[in-house]
This record gives sequence, C-alpha cells and structure tokens, in this order.
Amino acid sequence: MRSITRYLCALFATLALTAAHAAEPIKIGVVTTMTGPWAEFGRFTVNGLQLALDDINRGGGVLGRQLELRVEDNQTTNPGTVLAFSKLAGEPGIVAIVGPIASTQIQAASPAIAKAGIPTMIGGTDPSLTHVNNRWVFRARPNDLYSSKVIADFGVNTLKLRKWGIVHATDAFGNGGAKALTDSLQALGITPVTDQGYTTSAQDFSATVLAIKKSGADIIGTYMTAPADLALFARQLRQLGVKVQWVGSPTTVTVTALNLGGEALYGTYGVADFNADATPITRSFAKLYRDRYGINPDNFASWAYDAVHIIAMAITNAKSTDPEAIRTAILAINGYQGLEGTYVFDKNGDGLHGYNIVKNEDGKIVFVKRVDFPSE
Repeated sequence: MRSITRYLCALFATLALTAAHAAEPIKIGVVTTMTGPWAEFGRFTVNGLQLALDDINRGGGVLGRQLELRVEDNQTTNPGTVLAFSKLAGEPGIVAIVGPIASTQIQAASPAIAKAGIPTMIGGTDPSLTHVNNRWVFRARPNDLYSSKVIADFGVNTLKLRKWGIVHATDAFGNGGAKALTDSLQALGITPVTDQGYTTSAQDFSATVLAIKKSGADIIGTYMTAPADLALFARQLRQLGVKVQWVGSPTTVTVTALNLGGEALYGTYGVADFNADATPITRSFAKLYRDRYGINPDNFASWAYDAVHIIAMAITNAKSTDPEAIRTAILAINGYQGLEGTYVFDKNGDGLHGYNIVKNEDGKIVFVKRVDFPSE
C-alpha cells in the first residue's frame, strides 16, 4: 500500500512539474534602440511587437503557452547591440530574437548571433547581412537589391529621367544601397552623374546640394540612414533652389522624416516596404495602431509585427522551441501574407523580394504600386 502511495505521489509531482513547465511563457528576446538618438525608432518597433504579442496571446499563444518579450536596449550603438545580444543569448529560455533595424548594428552583432545559435529576425536592408554564412539570421524586410531595382526602374521608365545623382550615408546601409542603385542604373544603361556620400548625423548638406546642382542631375536616389539627416538635406535642397525629382529609400517616408521634413518633402517619391493603403491587412493594422497609439505606423512597427508572427508560426509548425527546428520551419515558410508583403523565404533567410512605390502628396503618403521580383 505504501509503495502505491509513493508511486502516486511521484506521479502527481511529475504531472504538476509538467503542467507548470507547459504554463511557462515562451520567451522572445528583442534588441532595439530605447535610448540614444534613434530612441523613437525603438518605441515604434516595440509598439509593433506588442500588437503582435497581443494578437497571438489572445488566440491562445503558441503550443498552448503565452509569448513573452524580453527587451534589451542597445543605446543606438554597435557595442551596445553586441552586448544586448550576448545578454539575451545567456538568458535561459530565449528561443528566438528580434534584432534591430540598423544594418550597421546587425553587422557588428553578426558574430555574436552566429555564436549564440538562436534564430534572429532582422530589419536591416544591407544585402550582405544574409550572405555572410550566418545560418541564424532571417530578414523580415526586403533587402536593397530590390529597393534599388524599384527606384531605378520607376525613375527611368515611369518618370523618364536619366541624369541621376545619388546621395547616401557612408555606413553599411548607405554604402550598400548606393552600390546596389548604381548597379541597377547601369543595368539600364545609365551611369550616375554624381555620387555624394556623407557621415551620419551631418550638420550641413549645403556642399552636397551644390554638388548636385553643379552636376546637372534631374533626379536623385537616396539611401539616408537617419531621418533627421534626410529632413535637413530636404530643407537645404529647397532653400538653395535645387529642383530635382527624388525617389528615396524607405527612410524617406518614415513618420519621423515626415514630421521633421514637412513641406520640403512634398512631391517626393519613395520605396516603402509598408504602406497603410497597400492591402486590406495593412489598412486594418494601421487603424489598430492609430487607435492604440494615436499616430500612424511606419516600417519600424510593421516589420517587427511580422517578425513576431513569423517566429510564432515557425514554432507552431515545428511543434518545438528547439532552435534548429525553428530555423528549419522559418526557411519553409512560403506564402505567409504579412504587413510587409508575402513571405517566401529563400535559402539565405530573405523573406521578401519587392517594394511599394509611394508618393508624398502634401504630407500624405499615397500608394502608387507594388513591384515584386523573383527571389535571388
């Protein structure tokens, strides 16, 4: 009798432990900019993450467990990004990580990501980030091989302009984008008349603007990392009377750039991985975001929202929180309709392969068209 009692006690203890473990949340790490000059981007990112978390947890969570975010601030620096990744990698129970949107920060953290062996969703668009033999990096935005093709094709074949100037930051994002745009233009038989690089957080763009004016460019393509830089450049462009058409990278239509640039950005075009009017899904998300936070969403929120849903889908499909199983399940995603587009992951970990063309009409970002390409 005593042996049966002992057996039942052990059985109940095991069942209780199993139930307690099943009830534990699934933890997703987040590395983003909560302080420093890009803190606003981090807040927008966390807004998107939180809306995705609410969606998933209201629906019963994943594998019968709730999701939980563990946010680490990278302080808008590369060393801070590496430290944040390392801290999350050392925390028990982290099954996936949502990284930052800045390509330079992801580039700096890539060795730490590879060492950790944890699936990491990124928002940086420098094409090289998924081509450095790091099997743990997955991109929830289209890279700049696609943005450059869309910018070049729209400017040349729709706007019918051929005298191109390029303006770009001299960081990983800016240099990568400028090279991709140059290559895309050359594929169309065009060599840019000027290429102007600058250091992020520049205080004056007058020399850049005058170089564009002197070159005779009638259209510029830009890859400018910081919205504050872009807004200052736009104002000085107008102040110095340089009237050129402009088709810019996604920074051109971020909420921060629109607020800072104001009328100086009216009439410009941009490529946007997210646009509120692109699909019924994006319209629904934009309303939800406005109702919750009182502002319009941009790509800082949309890509993060998609990233969490992709991680949740991968865990569900894998029926496991094992990193290798999640990795395999992410690569198998084909046809998921997110806010940023339809995800079809390729062998490199890139999920999207196109952009929206949008226009700034007196401060309102108007959807023009969607352009998608076959995966590379």
